[in-house]
Amino acid sequence: MERIVADLGRMYHERNEALREVTRAHHEALLRLSLAADFKDDETGVHILRMGYLAEALALFMGEPREFAQQLRRAAPMHDIGKIGIPDAVLKKPGSYTPQERAVMNEHPRMGARILGRSRIPLFQLAAEVALGHHERWDGRGYPSQLAGAAIPLSARIVAVVDYFDALTMDRCYRKAFPDEIALRMLMDQREAAFDPRVVDAFVANAPSLIALRDAINREPPDFEILVESD
Repeated sequence: MERIVADLGRMYHERNEALREVTRAHHEALLRLSLAADFKDDETGVHILRMGYLAEALALFMGEPREFAQQLRRAAPMHDIGKIGIPDAVLKKPGSYTPQERAVMNEHPRMGARILGRSRIPLFQLAAEVALGHHERWDGRGYPSQLAGAAIPLSARIVAVVDYFDALTMDRCYRKAFPDEIALRMLMDQREAAFDPRVVDAFVANAPSLIALRDAINREPPDFEILVESD
């Protein structure tokens, strides 16, 4: 009986190790696809690293559980994975979109959710939730589903604010970065319109710490692999 119990214990351990390896490999593949999508907008690829760490920090400043914040650090970098399917002629267009181009662009959240797939693994469930919801708006005028207010998952509301500020303060192919103080004013202008006021207030209240974290990542970007290895 002791031998049977020992064998079952060993089999259980080996199964869990194999599952962790499969999950790790899946996560790494999706992160590398996210990096490929990010290179379309950001030639350094550091944007997705900033997204992970800033989303984690903002969640903690809001008093969210550490486990949720850590999972968000790993999921947030995959928020724009759907852009891998958007033609560069649309994604990098410097002017306004035509209605047809806007319809193409607005499909990237759904594309991202489909790429991430339906999974029983919590990390990938969270990543799909973020990908699908990070362009919804607090006032219900976002996309793809016109969700409003608290109907938008908190994970997506946090990532939306971080993504907006980070995008404003980075150079794009069609404009230079806005100074931090202007970007913060632009963020406040969208409070209760595009963004959850509680999330905006937490970001603005802790802006010096968040900006310092962003600058530290820009100076010494963490190894890409740390997003896969972190628990």
